[in-house]
Amino acid sequence: MTPATLVTAAQSLARRVGRLRFGGQVAYVYNPLEYAWQAHRQYLERYGRGPKRVVFLGMNPGPFGMMQTGVPFGEVAAVRDWMGIEAPIETPRRFHPKRPIDGFACTRAEVSGRRLWGWVADRFGSPEAFFSQAFVVNYCPLVFLEAGGRNLTPDKLPSTELAPLQAACDGHLRQVVSLLSPEWVIGVGAYATKRLQISLASTRATGAMPMIGQILHPSPASPLANRGWAEAADRQLTELGVF
Repeated sequence: MTPATLVTAAQSLARRVGRLRFGGQVAYVYNPLEYAWQAHRQYLERYGRGPKRVVFLGMNPGPFGMMQTGVPFGEVAAVRDWMGIEAPIETPRRFHPKRPIDGFACTRAEVSGRRLWGWVADRFGSPEAFFSQAFVVNYCPLVFLEAGGRNLTPDKLPSTELAPLQAACDGHLRQVVSLLSPEWVIGVGAYATKRLQISLASTRATGAMPMIGQILHPSPASPLANRGWAEAADRQLTELGVF
């Protein structure tokens, strides 16, 4: 599988979710697959060659991670210095004044990304060693912000808005899994795991469904993650038999 197929799938997802409209608590919507496309494309082209043994699935971009760099869990230092990815990041047409897009000049820490990619770097050393057998993708590419600038996760959207979003994201997820042919798909957190179980259920009859597991989300909002996320992830993946 060449990364070009992942690029095409991501472009299709970007167009599909870009046509959706959101109201209610959602005051701003950011689509890094548009304004940070160059960096995201680098990520897919450099590290997306399949097959992979494991695919890790996050929920959606963090304000100081993928929202800035276009890479899942995209802590700036990890993306630029460890992965070797850097590209011009455009300014969205509409953005919250408290949540500007600084791209690779962003100085705010993305704690979830620092934990996840720090764990990867500690355990695998080089990006080549990790990506030769694994890949990381987000379920939903969009960021939702309330009027005050607070992040709103997709699961908080009303059902009338969530259903078409999930239809687009489920379709893309099935494409990614089909292209990368992993033995394991690991949800990073409960929401991602639930979407894995639902979106991949249709493949069960074909016998092509990979094994599904879950690890703790590295968010600083999680007390368990704050007590040692890397150790928890190691333990969970060992118990599953992934690594």
